[in-house]
Amino acid sequence: MASSLESTPAPGTLSPGSGTGTESVEQFDAIVIGAGVAGLYQVYRLRELGLSVRGLEDGAGVGGTWYWNRYPGCRFDSESETYGYSWSKELLEEWNWKEHYSGQPENEKYLNFVADKFDLKKHYKFNSHVTSIVYDERANLWNVGTENGQHLRAQFVVAAVGILSARYLPPFEGLDTFKGESFHTSRWPAEKVDFTGKRVAVIGTGATAVQLIPIVAQQCKHLTVFQRTPNYCAPLRNGLVSEETQNRWKANYPELHKMIRQTPAAFPYDFDRRKVSDVDKEERIKIYEELWAQPGFKKWLGNFRDIMTDRAANEDFAEFIRNKIRQRVKDPKVAEMLVPKDHPFGSKRVPLETNYYETYNRDNVQLVSVRESPIERITPNGIKTSDREYEFDVIIYATGFDAITGPLTRIDIRGEGGAPLVDHWAKGPRTLLGLQTAGFPNLFIATNTAFCNYTVCAEAVVEWISEAIRYVRANNYSRIVPTPESEQAWVDHVNEVGSQTLLSGTKSWFVGDNIPGKAHAILLYANTAPAYRAKIAEVAAKGYEGFQLN
Repeated sequence: MASSLESTPAPGTLSPGSGTGTESVEQFDAIVIGAGVAGLYQVYRLRELGLSVRGLEDGAGVGGTWYWNRYPGCRFDSESETYGYSWSKELLEEWNWKEHYSGQPENEKYLNFVADKFDLKKHYKFNSHVTSIVYDERANLWNVGTENGQHLRAQFVVAAVGILSARYLPPFEGLDTFKGESFHTSRWPAEKVDFTGKRVAVIGTGATAVQLIPIVAQQCKHLTVFQRTPNYCAPLRNGLVSEETQNRWKANYPELHKMIRQTPAAFPYDFDRRKVSDVDKEERIKIYEELWAQPGFKKWLGNFRDIMTDRAANEDFAEFIRNKIRQRVKDPKVAEMLVPKDHPFGSKRVPLETNYYETYNRDNVQLVSVRESPIERITPNGIKTSDREYEFDVIIYATGFDAITGPLTRIDIRGEGGAPLVDHWAKGPRTLLGLQTAGFPNLFIATNTAFCNYTVCAEAVVEWISEAIRYVRANNYSRIVPTPESEQAWVDHVNEVGSQTLLSGTKSWFVGDNIPGKAHAILLYANTAPAYRAKIAEVAAKGYEGFQLN
């Protein structure tokens, strides 16, 4: 069975010790885990501070999300001109985006271009899956171990592990018995998968599946989609970038970056200052139609300002989308299966699509509701639901991720007193500012947990961490760690902000409900990006208020 479900400056060499066995241990000032958007920039910034840095990356190359997710149709749904790094004028001038919403091959190429331009790869060890991060209190150093037997030590560790990198595969009975090909979308093979003449199953209809399904349907003999929850999918409206547009971007990058740093989610649009009820129905429909004709997330993040806080206001736009779905799907029964009715618009991550709904008008596509007919097991020949068995040549698992916390809790991280992070986070993530956790000194989390265009906020997080490390060293401190009281205050604040939105009441990965047994807790900071940056800047300006510096 073919399967994709599997999972610097010269360092000093230490003698064995501190529970690391008999092997020699490489020592650095800092270790960065991950070679994606945040990890690459973090290595760059720490190197600029004069620190010896080692990057550790699970994959064989740089890219993070854009290294692993190679499935057909994979692309980002942020505008290309906003997704690239803003910190290098030369980089902005040299790189040309091909599409308004860039695809995976180009995104991986871009991050390789960045890594080569700034000579970052020499700091990395690739194919290095981190399995343990253990704090040595006596030495005030972190011991880091990898699956392939590397042992490293550093004063600082930065986990730039991403928010959607710990893939989730439901524990279906018979998973290993299937005789055909099977793939998880987040571990797609580098070589092209040929669907010609094959019967294909896709399990899942989230953002990944919505990109994948239209392309696979065009290539395969027959496609069966197994859906648990229909989503409010909105048109992406992608296109090629003209030379004129590219030149305009390059001439206006400073203004663009200034502008997106002021919008709520760091996109090139803001919410309408009016409420839904401020506009009569006829005018609202006209505004909705104008939004619908726009590319990207403007339908979500450029809508009326109460769309994510008022259920009645949200329902007005949600019904508009439901009718759009019904208009695009010919079979009324199938259309109703695709219409979301159990959650507000935007309370789950909104998938952006190209010809997704039209795919269900094809003769070779079938939609199966696993709520009506649950999957009982994977069989040698396919999938057995409660009412029948389906035979397939290929099964694609678009079953998502253990988001935000999963990439960290799947590593054996132990802080002061040997306390495991997985226990500390048993009821949800506990941090101060999303950046550090009480009891885990000098361990930073460089992932964007603000509700924000990823690269924009990741840059702010990396810069904050870098400045904090510089401050610690410049003032002859040895460690920085949140106090338990400040951590609790931040957790309370995050929960309070989240409760004022429609995010907290919906089962989604935003609150961990897609993973059986995972605590229901708001995983993203549901405030605006400018508000988040203001908070982390204020803490730093006050000498890292809420953190203990020793």
